[in-house]
Amino acid sequence: MEQQMVRLSVEVRSGAARFRVGVQAKSVRKALAIVGGRYPHGEVKVAFPIEPEHYFVSEPSTPASMAGAGQTHAAAA
Repeated sequence: MEQQMVRLSVEVRSGAARFRVGVQAKSVRKALAIVGGRYPHGEVKVAFPIEPEHYFVSEPSTPASMAGAGQTHAAAA
């Protein structure tokens, strides 16, 4: 049975580091919770703009997944 899921980028800020993580989950709220659990001391938020053609994905029922960290940026001083 296929289940509708969302795929989006989440921005993580931790100290001077800022980077994006790709995540796929059942909902935006669940995606933020997954990334927040992985980076508990970071501030996580949805990275905009969301690409509508890649937002909804149909995948077999599997645990939510998270891709590796994207490009890292040093915060402006």
